[in-house]
Amino acid sequence: MKFIVNGGKKLEGEIEVRGSKNAATKMMVASLLTDEECVLENFPRIGDAEITKELCELVGSEVKNEGHILRIKTPNITNFRVTQLSRRNRIPILALGPLLARTGKAEVPILGGDKIGPRPVDIHLEALKALGARIETDENYYHAEAPQGLKGAKIHLRYPSVGATENTILAAVLAKGQTMIENSAIEPEIVELILMLQKMGAVIETGSDRRIYIEGVNKLKGVSHRILPDRNEAVSFASLALAHPNNRIKVVDARQSDLITFLNAVRRIGGEYKVENDGIVFFGASNLSANNIETDTHPGFMTDWQQPFVILLTQAKGTSIIHETVYEDRFGYIEDLNLMGANIKVFSKCLGELPCRFAGNGQPHSAVVSGPTPLSGRNLKVRDLRAGMAHLTAALIAEGKSVIEGVEEIDRGYEDIDGRLKSLGADIERR
Repeated sequence: MKFIVNGGKKLEGEIEVRGSKNAATKMMVASLLTDEECVLENFPRIGDAEITKELCELVGSEVKNEGHILRIKTPNITNFRVTQLSRRNRIPILALGPLLARTGKAEVPILGGDKIGPRPVDIHLEALKALGARIETDENYYHAEAPQGLKGAKIHLRYPSVGATENTILAAVLAKGQTMIENSAIEPEIVELILMLQKMGAVIETGSDRRIYIEGVNKLKGVSHRILPDRNEAVSFASLALAHPNNRIKVVDARQSDLITFLNAVRRIGGEYKVENDGIVFFGASNLSANNIETDTHPGFMTDWQQPFVILLTQAKGTSIIHETVYEDRFGYIEDLNLMGANIKVFSKCLGELPCRFAGNGQPHSAVVSGPTPLSGRNLKVRDLRAGMAHLTAALIAEGKSVIEGVEEIDRGYEDIDGRLKSLGADIERR
């Protein structure tokens, strides 16, 4: 499937942010912890949610979609083996905890998802083993069991991994005794997961210095919970507005509290926005200035914001530097931007001040952007979800026609993206 985009059109109007992909899929997995119904409001209709739905149904869930409301109930775990997924993402490993809690056994596929470098899966597995799980791995699956049940433990994550933090929380809420997670991730989506689990009956507290405290309970109940707006969508639409001087887009439901670091970066390069009660209005700019950014764990500049922000920096005057400290292989889309007319060079050196796990290992994780450079349409192929949205943003502000192949990757995280962009005036066709 592909998009045909005729770029350079003025984009104006309102676009509503859907429910967070990174929260919705994890909350579906969290519903496996109870035999009662869970109702998730503001639920996004995206590809990753369909894969997670398939996973849940394979283990015994009853799932119903009603517009942007999802109802999910798992009276019994009928199958602790997840071996038949038609597609793979990185969600299945998070099912290990709920399956172990309810059946004492679990078998799930090895990670898939974006092609942005190896995932630190060992952090997940070490945490689950500390809780009492026995885990073996073969070429395709994780095999886990906890014949004596999971037990609370003190767990220190060597890196504040979002997935490992979520996995540990999901495993610990029904474990016997107390669990303390040190050096945990504290992203808004994790806070929302904690709030949902607390409403279900879990006992969870967040402390200072990235600590999370969990007291295991015997049973969790059903819940009704509204999913927070997707901050990655908000940044994608904001960047699209800012990248062309004629654009003016109101991003409805964008939350200032979730975007503080991004909004500061926008202000530093000369971008303009106005915070309103129901969203944030972003204005196109013709005099953006270069600046430097470094990605980091929350509350730092999010790695998923790097790609759309690079598009902005191609239109900024001067030399900008981007230091990617979260994933080591996230500049694969740069080659395509250069073909469109950008002037970006990628380096393996750490061109920043933050401590970096990739120092000296030869990974291309820093980029230098010289601008401004006009972009022109090209034939592009989507490499991963976030890079795909960067491709689409670049095509929309470029002069001429672009053909973007592999848009199924974009559909994984953005609901009806072409239809919503058309409402702003975009010339885009899906084929």
